[in-house]
Amino acid sequence: MNTAVTDVDLSPKTNEHHTPQQPAVWRERLAPYATPCMWRSSLDLFTSVVAYLALSTAMVFAYNHVGWWLTVLLAPVSAGFLLRTYIIFHDCTHGSFLPSRVANIWLGTVLGVIVLTPFVRWRHDHAIHHNTAGDLDKRGIGDVPLLTVEEYVARSPRARMEYRLFRNPLIMFGLGPVIAMIIGPRLISRKAPARMRRSVLATDAVLVLIFGLLGWWLGPVAVALAWAPPALIAGAAGVWLFYVQHNFEGAYYQRTEGWGYADAALQGSSFLKLPRILQFATGNIGFHHVHHLNVRIPNYNLQRAHEENSVFQSVPVLTLIDGLRAVRLKLWDEQLGRMVTFAEANV
Repeated sequence: MNTAVTDVDLSPKTNEHHTPQQPAVWRERLAPYATPCMWRSSLDLFTSVVAYLALSTAMVFAYNHVGWWLTVLLAPVSAGFLLRTYIIFHDCTHGSFLPSRVANIWLGTVLGVIVLTPFVRWRHDHAIHHNTAGDLDKRGIGDVPLLTVEEYVARSPRARMEYRLFRNPLIMFGLGPVIAMIIGPRLISRKAPARMRRSVLATDAVLVLIFGLLGWWLGPVAVALAWAPPALIAGAAGVWLFYVQHNFEGAYYQRTEGWGYADAALQGSSFLKLPRILQFATGNIGFHHVHHLNVRIPNYNLQRAHEENSVFQSVPVLTLIDGLRAVRLKLWDEQLGRMVTFAEANV
């Protein structure tokens, strides 16, 4: 059966007054790719969660019987499997990894403990991100903070300095993972819905119990060396991925009246074309344009959906070098309609 999308115009729209089509349209057109396959999902679990836990165990063994240096050398490999585990967690929040909604919730909740992220709270924030990505009037939840040139100029000197510090790569990819993975998910407002508070508090309690028992059984230093370096490396990679998926030269941002769901996906969600080993480690999330058109497509079907539909050949393509260079872009210039550096904005 030919599943290619050939009967619908998915091309980017440049007219601000066109009528945005609804997310349901794209889910329907890409539905053939949105059916989870149990053996592929099982393989994903084996090559991510199982591999990460096994390697973490090997790193503890290496520390106790070989030396700390071997534990540190294994950290980048472990980080790759941890990043893949996060992608599966991400799929579960969209209900796309397993056929059953309940199974996705249970698996996602368990994986949330491994990646230190409360399932219910992250699912809520990430859903908002998907429904508002590229909308300048609805920034602030589930995205990387971004200012327009005009907003930056209107801020106080102190606020501008804070924004510059946040956008500094050393801060964003150094402290960023600590804030995004360790500190931020532990906090919850008293005004948040009870279900979200329970998710955060339960995840925190389980993490305290697990790390306490592992530290007592295996030794705190061994556990710290086996967990912290991979977590920080994976966290830095994850922050960079999330940044470059929507902050790149030629990205899409519009005010609400001109914003379109498909436009935001096709123009504002990058196709990050990575080397094969990095594509594996990142769980195909580089095909972000496909993911934003239909969140129910599991990660292992994203590449097939991209390759079998010619419309995706016109989306923005970023290489690894392009993605690294995108970090220098700091502000959105509404006059020019593109991301700019501080120098280009003359601020």
